[in-house]
Amino acid sequence: MKRKAPLRVPSPARPRLRVLLGESIAIGPGKAALLEAIARHGSISAAARANGMSYRRAWNLVDTMNRCFVTPLVDGSAGGAHGGGASLTELGQAVLAAYRDMEIKAARAVAREFKAFERFLAQPQAATPET
Repeated sequence: MKRKAPLRVPSPARPRLRVLLGESIAIGPGKAALLEAIARHGSISAAARANGMSYRRAWNLVDTMNRCFVTPLVDGSAGGAHGGGASLTELGQAVLAAYRDMEIKAARAVAREFKAFERFLAQPQAATPET
C-alpha cells in the first residue's frame, strides 16, 4: 500500500496525534518512531539508542503498547550468548501503518485551521547556553 507524503506544517509547530486507551497512550509519535526503529534495528536496545532514550524507557513504552492492543506489537527474545532481538508482529506492522495513515489524514483535516492557529503561537526561541 503506497502512502501519500505527510502534509508539511512549518516546524517546530505541528499537530500531533495520540491514541489513548483509558489513561494510557496506546500509540503516539514517539512510540511510532520506536516501532520503526525496532523494525529497522531488530532490537529494543538499538532502537532506544537510535531514538536517544534509555533501554528502560524504550522497554516501558513497548510494554505499554503491548498491553494496550489485543496482541503484542513487539515480539522480543531474551539476550544471552548470542544476544536478544525484537521484531514487530503482524499486528505491530498493521498498527504502525494505520497510525501513520491516520497522522496524514489528521494533518490534512486540520491544515487550514492550524495555519490560522499559528498566528497565536510565539516565535521559537533560539537555544541559549546555560550560564
